[in-house]
Amino acid sequence: MKYTLLLALASIMPLGGLCAAEKSKPNILHIHADDHRADGLHALGNPLLVTPNLDTLVERGMTFTHCYTMGSMMGAVCTPSRTMMLTGRSWLRIPKSPGAAANAGAPEAFLPRVIQAAGYQTWHMGKQGNGFPAGLHEFETSIIDDAHGNSPETDRAHCSERLADRTIEFLKSRVVSKESKPFYIYIAPPVPHDPRSAASEFHKLYDPAKITLSPAFLPQHPFDNGEMTVRDEKLAPWPRTQEDTKKQTADYYACVTGLDHHVGRIFTELKASGQWENTIIIFSGDNGLSLGEHGLFGKQNLYEFGGMHVPLVVAGAGIPKGKSEAFVYLMDLFPTFAEFAGARLPDGVEGKSLVPILTGKETKVRDVLYTAYRNCQRAIRDDRWKLIRYPLVDRTQLFDLSTDPHELTNLADKPEHAAKLAELTALLAKEMASHADSHPLTVANPAPAEWTPGTAPVKRARKQAKQ
Repeated sequence: MKYTLLLALASIMPLGGLCAAEKSKPNILHIHADDHRADGLHALGNPLLVTPNLDTLVERGMTFTHCYTMGSMMGAVCTPSRTMMLTGRSWLRIPKSPGAAANAGAPEAFLPRVIQAAGYQTWHMGKQGNGFPAGLHEFETSIIDDAHGNSPETDRAHCSERLADRTIEFLKSRVVSKESKPFYIYIAPPVPHDPRSAASEFHKLYDPAKITLSPAFLPQHPFDNGEMTVRDEKLAPWPRTQEDTKKQTADYYACVTGLDHHVGRIFTELKASGQWENTIIIFSGDNGLSLGEHGLFGKQNLYEFGGMHVPLVVAGAGIPKGKSEAFVYLMDLFPTFAEFAGARLPDGVEGKSLVPILTGKETKVRDVLYTAYRNCQRAIRDDRWKLIRYPLVDRTQLFDLSTDPHELTNLADKPEHAAKLAELTALLAKEMASHADSHPLTVANPAPAEWTPGTAPVKRARKQAKQ
C-alpha cells in the first residue's frame, strides 16, 4: 500500500485528543447513501456510472477500499449499520442488543451529542426509517425525508433535489447569521435504495441493453443461504434473467447519478460560502447490494459484491490523496469524527479512529475482517483469503480473492486447502467470541442445502440454533 502523505493534518484539525482553537476545527460533511455498492462510482471502478461530483472526492482524498458494515440481525441491514455508526459499537453491542453495555442507549453517548459537546452545530436531513431514530433526534436540527416505497413516484424521484435544497438553505443561513461554530452535517439520502426512481434526465443516461452484467451473475443462488425469500430477493423473478437484471441496474445507476448531481450543488455552495477548504467531506454507504451476483438481489449476504462491503471516501481539509486497503468498519467513523472535532469519546466505543491511517502513522487498524448475517451466515477474510460459513445447511465457501475477486470458485472441498480452511475457521471463531457472537458454526441437524423457488426456506435449523 502506498500513500501520498505530504500534508500535515495537525495544522488543520485537532488530533491525538488535543483540542485546538475553535477557529481551526474543520467542518464535517458526511454523505451516507442507502444501499450504495462499494463500486458505485465511476472513480471507484464502474466505467458506466456518471458521477463527476463524487468522483472529485476520490480524486482529491483517501479511498478506503475495504470498508464494511459488520453485520445484521435482521433483513433491514441498514438499521444495525446506521446504529453502529452513530454509537461506535459492534452489531451485537448496539442499544437494545443482548451484549449492550449500560450506557449504550444514553443520548450523550451518541455521535451528534459527542460532536456538539466539542463546539459544533449539528444538522441532519434524510432517512429516519431503519436509521436509528434515537440517535437522529440528538442532532440540533433533524429533517426527515425518507421518501420510501409508499411515496408518490414524483416525490421519490426528487428526494435528492429536496435534500440538496435544504442543505444549501442551511449553509446560506449560517452566512446570514455569521455562525462561528464549525458544522457537522449528516446527509442521509434514501437512494439508490428501491424503488429506484430518479428524474427522467438521469434515467435517459442509461440504456439497459448496454449494461454489462457482473461475471458473477447467476440465474439462482446455488444453495439456501438462510435468507432466500427476504423482501429484497423478491424484487426479481426466479430464475433471474439478464433482461430484468440490466433494467434494475440501469435504474440503480440513474439514482446514483441523480444523487451525484445534487451533491454537486452542495459542493458549489460550500465553495461560494468560503467553507470548501475547511470542510472534511465523507462519502459512504450504509450497506452494499447484490445486483444479480450469485443469483442474489439483496444485501442479506456476505459476498464482496454483496451486503456488507461499502464505499468510504474521505476528502478535504488536509486529507492526503491515495488509497488504503486497511480493513475498516463504518463504526470506525465515530472515533474518527470525534478526533477531527477534538471531542471526548464516551466509554464503550469499539470503533477505531482512522486518523492514524490518514496521517501516515499506521497502515491498518486491524488484521482481519469479520462479517455476519443473522444466525445463518458468518465470514472472515484477510488480505488474500475469504471464508464464508453457512451453519444451518452445513456449507462452507473458501475463496482466494487474489485470483478470484468475484468469488466464482469455491475451494473449500479441495484437499490442498484443508489447512487454510481450518486456520480461517479457527480465526472466525475467535473473532466471533471477541464481538459477543455466540451463534454456533455447526448445528446438530442441518437443513437440506438444496433450494428452488417455492420450497420452504430454512426454518428447522434456524429455530434449533436459537435465533
